Amino acid sequence: MRALVVDHGEAGPVRFADVDEPVPSSDEALVEIRHIGLNFGELNYVHQWPAGTVHGHDAAGVVVRAASDGSGPPEGARVAVGVAPHAWAERVAVSPSSLGTVPEGVDLADAAALGIAGVTALRVLRKRSLLARDVLVTGASGGVGHFAVQLAALAGARVTALVGSPDRAAGLRELGADAVLTDLAETEDRFDLVLDTVGGPLVGQAWSSLAEGGTIHLVGYSSGQETTFPSGALFGFGEPRSIATYGDMTPTSGELTDLLDLMAAGRLSAPVGLRGDWQDVDDAVRALFARTVRGKIVLDVT
Repeated sequence: MRALVVDHGEAGPVRFADVDEPVPSSDEALVEIRHIGLNFGELNYVHQWPAGTVHGHDAAGVVVRAASDGSGPPEGARVAVGVAPHAWAERVAVSPSSLGTVPEGVDLADAAALGIAGVTALRVLRKRSLLARDVLVTGASGGVGHFAVQLAALAGARVTALVGSPDRAAGLRELGADAVLTDLAETEDRFDLVLDTVGGPLVGQAWSSLAEGGTIHLVGYSSGQETTFPSGALFGFGEPRSIATYGDMTPTSGELTDLLDLMAAGRLSAPVGLRGDWQDVDDAVRALFARTVRGKIVLDVT
């Protein structure tokens, strides 16, 4: 079968290859993949995976063989694959703990956009009550950012979305952002929670805008820059502020189910900014790295 595998050469980060068919264990389902969802991290930091390995973690498709131990969705079920290894192939053997059943009315391609981005946003925002809280989402025009803005607004937060340029602000107010900024200097607000996908100097700026008792959750570092704090910036009186890292790789089925239910109810939309064919993956990767896409990239497996 065909798959996208890790390529460490100049032509990378992924290339097509013929690979062996997956052989599911008794507690794995065989899923025919219809759509794949691209993520910046897994493509930008591809050297963290061995060359030739089937790549990718997010996809959506149809179960063609249910797990023989009776667990998970039945044959014929439409499923989202979230944070599962080797997902960018025509077929994949996957644990039901990484699957969410896609309800009627939810486009299978939209379900492929969930995975890492949707689960990350949901898990971080569940760390505390958000009702009437002030939440800042940095890199709000990306996949995690689009989900975070919507989910924070659904939870009753006052949401500020921070983007890199005015042209990346489109649609964020409609998703629930109360304010959309291109520079934190534009506001004097203090935030109870910051979901940061950018890293670098922005973390230091966000720290200065953090309310007493507030937390910055670091979920990405797309800037690739170092973070430094001015002398004395980490000292302060009042309720302690904190910086939290994120790297939750526990099973995602529960969060996928919750996100898919919100989509079925019309309360959450998939931020698909580019839809194409997986034959054009090189063009999609270039668009992702050039930051010309708002939201997620979903490619159809043909």
